Amino acid sequence: MWRNKESQTTAPGAGSARVGYSGSSKAATNSPDDATAQASSWLTPTLKVKGQISGNEDLLVDGKVEGSISVGEHRLTVGQNGHVTGGLAAREIIICGKVDGNQAVVSESIEIKKDASVIGNVTTRRIVIEDGAGFKGNIEIQESDKQASPNAETSPKVESSTGRALSKSA
Repeated sequence: MWRNKESQTTAPGAGSARVGYSGSSKAATNSPDDATAQASSWLTPTLKVKGQISGNEDLLVDGKVEGSISVGEHRLTVGQNGHVTGGLAAREIIICGKVDGNQAVVSESIEIKKDASVIGNVTTRRIVIEDGAGFKGNIEIQESDKQASPNAETSPKVESSTGRALSKSA
């Protein structure tokens, strides 16, 4: 079900499995070729998976997954054709497609791209939601590894797609 770039350099239908990113975020690529080159493995739009997916490499999901996906300390990209019904866990998550089912999405960094849709609760240290993206759920901003002094008042920040920091109000 997974296609590993090391074992198969030219995939049939690879042109339809490529993901383009808009915007100028540092974590996103601007070229469709760069997006697939960064993912070690991917599920193409014609694949449908039911069950849990776990691994220790970058993954691009452009097909349909009914179940949770965990890639540890790697990048998980839900492509424009991707549709995931289940929880997500990765160091970095980029969503260009649809994620729903009121499942937990846990990551150090989450980007929800234009025209993407997310329904669920998000726990992260950093989140970017571009204009035109859909989001329904709760966002919990984790504090960084730095130890804050007990007397210091800290306010977690949410970054908007315009680059301005927004304070999370209690």
